This record gives sequence, structure tokens and C-alpha cells, in this order.
Amino acid sequence: MKKFLAAAIAGLGLAVTATAVSAQAPATLAQVKSRNILNCGSNTGLAGFGVPDAQGNWVGLDVDYCRAIAAAIFNDASKVKFIPLSAKDRFTALQSGEVDLLVRNSTWTMSRDTSLGLLFTGVNYYDGQGFLVRKKLGVTSALQLSGASVCTQQGTTTELNLADFFRANNLKYEVVAFASSDETVKAYDAGRCDAFTTDASGLYAERLKLTAPDDHMVLPEIISKEPLGPSVRNTDAQWFNLVKWVHYAMLNAEELGVTKANVDEMLKSPNPEIKRLLGVEGKFGEGVGLTADWAYRIVKLVGNYGESFEKNVGQGSLLKIARGQNGLWTKGGLQYAPPVR
Repeated sequence: MKKFLAAAIAGLGLAVTATAVSAQAPATLAQVKSRNILNCGSNTGLAGFGVPDAQGNWVGLDVDYCRAIAAAIFNDASKVKFIPLSAKDRFTALQSGEVDLLVRNSTWTMSRDTSLGLLFTGVNYYDGQGFLVRKKLGVTSALQLSGASVCTQQGTTTELNLADFFRANNLKYEVVAFASSDETVKAYDAGRCDAFTTDASGLYAERLKLTAPDDHMVLPEIISKEPLGPSVRNTDAQWFNLVKWVHYAMLNAEELGVTKANVDEMLKSPNPEIKRLLGVEGKFGEGVGLTADWAYRIVKLVGNYGESFEKNVGQGSLLKIARGQNGLWTKGGLQYAPPVR
């Protein structure tokens, strides 16, 4: 097939390389279906986003995203293999094909978007970097951290943002960097540094691991933009669109009031937007290689975005993070999805 395609293009007087031909025939969805399971690159363990529970079942906001993709493909949200990846290894694992997509609090940046052979499919959590300190330190602002030692993780945008913040404010500091998030948290808990920095969502999650969580506080400053989202290889347009539209389906479902509890009843809705979303009208799933009821499957088996947020990181969770900028655009937030039509 590749030889035929190359010959056909050559016959039109166009130059073609083996790489270009292979890039035109990616088959991530076919591979996932053949394997009968989705390989999802996950966090090594971050409460609220991706972590095994006491029974060994993976739970979290990012975990629900992977389960939603499995639901759309297989009509079975359990057909996911979660592969824990460190910050250092995450992009290599995706590039090599070890995982089908990466969903583990990774920041969308220009350099990552243009130099790694990857594409970010959107933002499933708008975040920003902050600082965690001991209350007894008497610090109420990050601007009071001059001379402090700060624990952070190697190979992350966190480390770069830390340097930018202290340089921009003419503050001295000592960085204490570790290869993994667990090592970083343990070092901070043991008193090896005055402050711990990572995404604000991560601070709330990691604080739960400390010996005395209530003895620590998150400072008010947010020093960066951290749009967190899934990424895929840039050689498969169909897979890119599929992963992207799973997120949009969850957002549109929330906006339209379609929930896990009422989705069956909503199949009878006269609202044309709901009809299109749930596959009652049109065959929009075909564009990404899925059945017409692809979004119905997502909501029925996993829920809409708001349900996932509240259960994993919102008021129904231990983290109790406010929706804030992760609220729907109709409620003052940044989460906005194109329409299914």
C-alpha cells in the first residue's frame, strides 16, 4: 500500500519520502482496537488527578479522561492500562509508542508543541505554579522567600518558572531538585528546604501526604500559566481529533445539562444540540472512527466534565479546589468547547 501511494504521488510529479508516506497512514485507533485496551501514560501518583486507590484502582481527573476515551471506543471504561511515567520519561514514552497518549499534568508550552513531535489536544485543567511553606516560617507571600531553599522536581517547567520568578524579583534562593515528585515531597516534609513549589493543584494534593498537613499553607501568589492537558504523537490526525473531541464532549455535556444520571432520559430531548451530542441525529462519530453514540457512551460510563471535576478535585474530594478558571465559559471560567454539528 505504501509503495502504491508513493508511486501514485510520484506520478503526479511530487516528491515524497518514506517518512511522509508512513505519516499519512497512522493507525493508533486501529492498534488500540486490535490490542483491545488503551495504553494511557499517567502520573506516578498525584491525588485528585491520577493515583491508585486502596484497592489498586486508578482514580482522578486525568484517569477519567482516559476512561472516557475507552468508553467512546469500546463502550467499556475499564479497558485502560495505566502506565505510570515520571516527568523525565513521559514524553519519550509517548514518542516511542509505549503509550497511546499522555494524560498526567503536563504543561502545554511552545517548545513542547514544536520540537517533540507531539501535539497537545487541549487543556483539561488550567493551573499555575505556587509555593507551599510551613506556617511557622511566618511567610505570607512568595516575595518574602529571599534566601530560602526551595524543593522542586527536575525536568519540569516548574524548575524554569522558579528561576524566572526569583530573577525577575531580584531575590536569592537555593534550589533543591529531585528526580521524582515523591522524592521532592519527602525532602520538603523532612525539612530539607523552606518551601516546596509545583502547580497549585499539585500543592493541594501533595500536602495530603505530609506528616502534618495542617501545619503547611499555600501562598497566594500564582507565578505562571500552566495549561495542563493530554498530548499525542503528531503523526495521526484522526487520533488527535478523537482525543480532543472526547474532552469537548464532556464539556458540552455539562453545558447542556447532560449527566451520568439523566443521559438516558436526555435521549428523548427535543434540543437539537443534545440530539447531535448523543447521536440521536447525525453521525458525527464517523469523523473520528467512532459510532454515532460515542458521546453518549462517555457520559453514561464516566460523566460530564463537571461531574469528574467535583468528584476528583472539587468539593466532593479531599482537595476541595474551587472551579475558578476551570469553570464553564457560561459561568465565568475558561472551559469552552466547540459545538457538535
